[in-house]
Amino acid sequence: MVTRTVLAGLSGLMSLTTLALAAPAGPLAPLEWGGGPLTVDALPRFTYTAHRGGALEVPENSMSGLVAAYKRGTAQVIDVDTRILRDGTLVVLHDETLDRTTTSTGPVSSLTLREWRRVRLRPGADLPGRWRSERPPTVAEVLDRFGGRIVLMLEAKDPRSLRRLGSLISARGLTRSVFVNSNDPRVAARAHRMGLLAQLWRSKGQMRTDRPEQWASFVDVLDVDHKARDADLLRAVHSGVPRVWAHTVTTPRQRDRVLRLGCNGVITDAPGLLARTPVKGVKGVSASGPRQGWPVNSV
Repeated sequence: MVTRTVLAGLSGLMSLTTLALAAPAGPLAPLEWGGGPLTVDALPRFTYTAHRGGALEVPENSMSGLVAAYKRGTAQVIDVDTRILRDGTLVVLHDETLDRTTTSTGPVSSLTLREWRRVRLRPGADLPGRWRSERPPTVAEVLDRFGGRIVLMLEAKDPRSLRRLGSLISARGLTRSVFVNSNDPRVAARAHRMGLLAQLWRSKGQMRTDRPEQWASFVDVLDVDHKARDADLLRAVHSGVPRVWAHTVTTPRQRDRVLRLGCNGVITDAPGLLARTPVKGVKGVSASGPRQGWPVNSV
């Protein structure tokens, strides 16, 4: 057995947790977490999610960006978007079309896997650092690279893909390690019935009339718009859903507001910025700096 002390929490909330870890099983087993997959049960009280890998800091939904987000260790969850190709392959991209983030054009759904492998991402010119053009990954590749090493959040952009997405997750033993996200409560309910972790995101407009307590029995994460009114955020916080995380946060001020209102996580395009900026004005959260002492990740 190996014992390691880990500092758990987001920037400013640093609680010591001692983990007893079994010896790793196989050459790709993550040493810091032992032989079994890291699950949702290991998440700290306050959680950072790297939205699309941290889209203000890395090329969104790219393998190199996801690897960078993982190695930097500034988030406990990594988010990616999923779409389905003409031949049923699940791939990682946010938009319906290739136009904005790749050197190609046209709808994603018109491609086969063979055609997808010829697509190349176009990193944003305003990103920090230097990034190469690369092939966007498939969902299977992301699950095989990161599954069980960090908690993942997969948004099912096409509800028709839910059963195939669930099969990929279940076949790898990751049903407690991957949140499946949707804007549709019916899709979230289906994911729950399939034995998956269900996440439901809502816009500030939707939150004005939502009754989130109706979803508490099947939603594991309520993903709320940080721009919503205080009253709407408070209704979500008190809904009975165990995790209420605010999207898409890009500044410390936005983060501190949603935490003051009771959210217990943020989904951010700038996890590095937030992790090195102390939390201010939140009861029970001290300003002790970024996550120093976390294990060094490798994939």
